[in-house]
Amino acid sequence: MNFFSAVSFFFLFLLSLYVYLHFHTIPNKRSIRTGFKIYPIVGTLPGFLKNRHRLLEWFTETLIKTPTNTAVLRRPGSVYAVTTANPLNVEHMLKTNFENYPKGDGFIIVLRDFLGRGIFNSDGELWKVQRKTASYEFNTKSLRNFAMENVVVELETRLIPALEKASETDRVMDLQDVLERFAFDNVCKLAFDVDPGCLGGDGTAGAEFMQAFEDAAMLSSGRFRYSFPYFWKVKRFLNVGTERRLRESISTVHEFADNIIRSRMESRLEQTEDLLSRFVGNEYDKSPEFLRDIVISFILAGRDTTSSALTWFFWLLSSRPDIQENILKELETTRLQNRKNMGETFSFGELRNMQYLHAALSESMRLYPPVPVDTKVCQNDDVMPDGTFVGKDWLRRKN
Repeated sequence: MNFFSAVSFFFLFLLSLYVYLHFHTIPNKRSIRTGFKIYPIVGTLPGFLKNRHRLLEWFTETLIKTPTNTAVLRRPGSVYAVTTANPLNVEHMLKTNFENYPKGDGFIIVLRDFLGRGIFNSDGELWKVQRKTASYEFNTKSLRNFAMENVVVELETRLIPALEKASETDRVMDLQDVLERFAFDNVCKLAFDVDPGCLGGDGTAGAEFMQAFEDAAMLSSGRFRYSFPYFWKVKRFLNVGTERRLRESISTVHEFADNIIRSRMESRLEQTEDLLSRFVGNEYDKSPEFLRDIVISFILAGRDTTSSALTWFFWLLSSRPDIQENILKELETTRLQNRKNMGETFSFGELRNMQYLHAALSESMRLYPPVPVDTKVCQNDDVMPDGTFVGKDWLRRKN
């Protein structure tokens, strides 16, 4: 048998083994107990390959069938991961035993090109410094007022006129796209006081930045869907396919942000109320690269979460006229109590007192979470409140 015949036979054998395992192997007791089908050698890889285009749906369908909404996956090579939607487990991971569940190097490496050392891609002291500063700043009256002022301007000059025009002309609008642009304009103003004008503006300042940002976020998250986790590194080294597009998108995002940061740091003018100005005064690290990582992280968080939450909220309202009526009644009551004219915007304090509106938004986010998945790594062996064992270096995914 020559070399090429031997290679062909080997690959044919592997293909036959895979087909047999996928269609004929009976899952073991662990797979029955945990919900995922775990096959010999390949673990849950067949299921992953079949469902990687719909991971959230696959996780949800599986977790619903388990007694505690927790399941165990196993990758080839005996690498285990726990997936859970159990509230007690989530609280244990994110609060009670938080120190035992960092993001881990694997997660950070995947997103490092895009997010660098920003708050959503860091652990330990670096994360604590950013968390402390952000927590303080977001609770200051000045930042809340700055955010409210920007939102009011965006509402009155862009969003409402765009919706009114569509209503008058019976034009169908992609509400998700509209709300993404609305959120992107607002979060860019909040992050570094720049108006990209993506909703109703001329768009020249930020259309390219917004598209590059969206592409960078999508392609970076796509690295988590590879069957073999580090295959994207090969593509990045060769600069081909999605990795080439990702590099180009990140370059556009970084260039846009770097120009603003450099101009702000060189300017002798009084600093504004945005997040960039506030972090410039942080004593931990004032390098342009670190500041860029911070603002990019907050843009990512504010854009995606806000637009997703609002899109699902209005979609749910469209099928619940009773909820719409109750919200309108609360708005009218608040308007009369505060002697406001029809169409006049509410203050932050007035909005905060609207309990029914708050409950409706909270229920919408419970049904359709803006951040549906959070991934951690277990530093030391642990047992979840529902009794699930989690081994050291196991992945821990919250849904």
